[in-house]
Amino acid sequence: MTEPNPQTPFDSHLIRQRRARAAAGYGEFNFLKTLVAGELGERLLDSNRSFETGLDIGSHRGEVRQPLLATGKLARLIHTDSVDAMVRQAPAPRIVMDEERLAIAPSSIDFVTSALVLHRLNDLPGALIQIRQALRPDGLFVGAMFGGETLTELRAAFSEAEAQIEGGISPRVAPFADVRDMGGLMQRAGFALPVVDADRHAVTYETPFALLRDLRGMGETNALNDRRKNPLRKATLMRMAEIYSDRFGTPDGRVKATFQIVYLAGWAPHETQQKPLRPGSAAQRLANALNTEEISAGEKPGG
Repeated sequence: MTEPNPQTPFDSHLIRQRRARAAAGYGEFNFLKTLVAGELGERLLDSNRSFETGLDIGSHRGEVRQPLLATGKLARLIHTDSVDAMVRQAPAPRIVMDEERLAIAPSSIDFVTSALVLHRLNDLPGALIQIRQALRPDGLFVGAMFGGETLTELRAAFSEAEAQIEGGISPRVAPFADVRDMGGLMQRAGFALPVVDADRHAVTYETPFALLRDLRGMGETNALNDRRKNPLRKATLMRMAEIYSDRFGTPDGRVKATFQIVYLAGWAPHETQQKPLRPGSAAQRLANALNTEEISAGEKPGG
């Protein structure tokens, strides 16, 4: 048996298969995509310039289109997705494109966005570099992805259930990137003025099984290469549901699931952009600005 490559944690073929199966009914499960699309529109509205042509990477059904174009700051948006059954539901212009291998000429796009796709890429740093290279100087990237606190309840319940029923645990929920990790990756990819922040959303469900149904409908079920390949035991599944309800139940008898959304923004470098000040170049001492006494390194107060 071939050991999974730690550099490729996801089974990309399986992801595409599951997203293709989910495509027809995705509109019933796209509430998070719709929420994020509205937030990306607000962030584009806050930018200080307008853009001619934009690229939507991992479009699903094109949910970001209306919020972005409604800002009046983007004239045209091209939708792309690696799954034909998904992107054909988006408005034209639309094309099938692998999110990890962008068929875009360098410095050819003014604006790039991506909503709830980057978390399932095997080479996230490489994808960010490709996005930055595709942007024209002073072009903008705004995106959103699931963050590290996503589905912590499901991960904990599955781990405890497997340990009790099967005597060991296996990865059931994909690892998601930390906010601090994404800040570093944006800098490494060469973005100027990168900004990374996050929101947390607690969604309640009637039962843990309703959560699993939503994840299937989103095409977001387990596709880790080192997942346990044999079918999930019914006893493990039922014990997971019991643990989930006991530990993460709400007063009204439902259960909660956390979704953390990490938002990313960064510019392709341009000479007109604001530059950070050189160390020691400040026109006014901080102590003067705060109306207090400056203490040099190593000097004790009152010394």
